[in-house]
Amino acid sequence: MVMVGGEPSMELDQCFQMMMMMKMEGVSIKEWKDIPVELLMRILSLVDDRNVIAASGVCSGWRDAISLGLTRLRLSWCNNNMNSLVLSLAPKIVKLQTLILRQDKPQLEDNAVEAIANHCHELQELDLSKSLKLTDRSLYALAHGCPNLTKLNLSGCTSFSDKAIAYLTRFCRNLKVLNLCGCVNAVSDYTLEAIGNNCSQMQSLNLGWCENISDDGVMSLAYGCPDLRTLDLCGCVLITDESVVALADWCVHLRSLGLYYCRNITDRAMYSLAQSGVKNKPGQWKSAKKSKYDEEGLRSLNISQCTALTPSAVQAVCDTFPALHTCSGRHSLVMSGCLNLTSVHCACILQAHRAVPHSAH
Repeated sequence: MVMVGGEPSMELDQCFQMMMMMKMEGVSIKEWKDIPVELLMRILSLVDDRNVIAASGVCSGWRDAISLGLTRLRLSWCNNNMNSLVLSLAPKIVKLQTLILRQDKPQLEDNAVEAIANHCHELQELDLSKSLKLTDRSLYALAHGCPNLTKLNLSGCTSFSDKAIAYLTRFCRNLKVLNLCGCVNAVSDYTLEAIGNNCSQMQSLNLGWCENISDDGVMSLAYGCPDLRTLDLCGCVLITDESVVALADWCVHLRSLGLYYCRNITDRAMYSLAQSGVKNKPGQWKSAKKSKYDEEGLRSLNISQCTALTPSAVQAVCDTFPALHTCSGRHSLVMSGCLNLTSVHCACILQAHRAVPHSAH
């Protein structure tokens, strides 16, 4: 019986018992090592990642097959010794493209990320969220070892510097999705300028609670990343209307914008969004070849706690973008804490109101 962490792996053994009952022409399966590589990879695609790791220890043939065939691995289930596990696995998973290392408690250290960078050069998606022990060493290693990264989650990593993030963007120029939520020390105007200069393909960026950024940084981002579709600026308390105006002017594909607790935002920002929607409709949304992203323009807007906004300005945005909803169950226009905006309604509610027959007087 195959063992995983000292416990029997029932899924693999059940698969083996099933294959023992199969009659395969020209193939005799008496032991695990007799399974053809193609069939092995098919089996492993049906079991969880613990069993994949167990399978790599069955024999050298399986280890080599998994090394060349495994493209996705998730180790978030590992509550203890994740660092040691990554150090042992990294040399065996050289074709890996997606690696999820999200942690409930800090385990990963720089040497594990350096091992990944040294061996997993084809990596495209990496989740290191909540890795509180990691330092700039990890980012420098990834910059040189994993230049093909397109998706990187560093949320909750509080020990990185803005210089290290900027350095990473110089080498990982294919980044499309970057989560820096809560990385207060790592995100500054310098960081956003580097992203704007180096990552023109950026589509989704989470800067939530990165309170050191200002309009200068957001404007650099808007100019350099015209394909930006999702941007979270929640808790970025220094930004003003200038940031939103720049996004409205330059990021015509924007469909989700988070401005929660950005209390310097006023009606000018809302009207700029509404005007950008009207301006871009003929060319962007009514084209016969429009993409699913541009079909309805802005689809999600969070202006909770933006208490300076007035109903007329927010209603203008809501009227311009029909995908913004205030109706029950949809709420893609979030206005919590804005008691003066209770009169703002989406098209659904207005249509429903018109449909209700009025009693005769």
